[in-house]
Amino acid sequence: MTHNYRSPLGEILLSADDSGLTGLWFSGQKYFPDRLPEDMADPTAEHHLDETVRWLDLYFVGQKPDFIPKLHPAGTAFQQLIWSLLLDIPYGKTATYGDLAKQVSILLGRPHMSAQAVGGAVGHNPISIIIPCHRVLGAKGQMTGYASGIWRKEKLLTLESAALDLQQTDKSR
Repeated sequence: MTHNYRSPLGEILLSADDSGLTGLWFSGQKYFPDRLPEDMADPTAEHHLDETVRWLDLYFVGQKPDFIPKLHPAGTAFQQLIWSLLLDIPYGKTATYGDLAKQVSILLGRPHMSAQAVGGAVGHNPISIIIPCHRVLGAKGQMTGYASGIWRKEKLLTLESAALDLQQTDKSR
């Protein structure tokens, strides 16, 4: 089942099956899916889409959502590992491809992991924003590699930083 969502950064296509959200892509982004689930009436898939829309509505008005919709991304075991690590990057914070590579090498018991291999898995994340691949930066903190465009990555990080600044200001009152 699919749904189109209008965001401040452009049209987003959502897809879900009965197990959870399967995709979230900006229109025209690199690595757009070859096929999508059929749009058959499925109350469970519809529920997952409704939860995702609620999450996105909160996110785009500058609130940190306090829940994550049920996710069901398809990918290799390595990609799934990387995507799970992305979910651990806190809202408003960033990590580098090298940071993730170090974590993966420890988890897999390897002496080294290629940051480029990690970057490939990050780049093929089918559920952008919610699985926050926009929070991953280059080695020196540079904006690199966002399938939906670097300008969107910058806007998403700015949105999160602004929301965190507001929350901290509110707490200090």
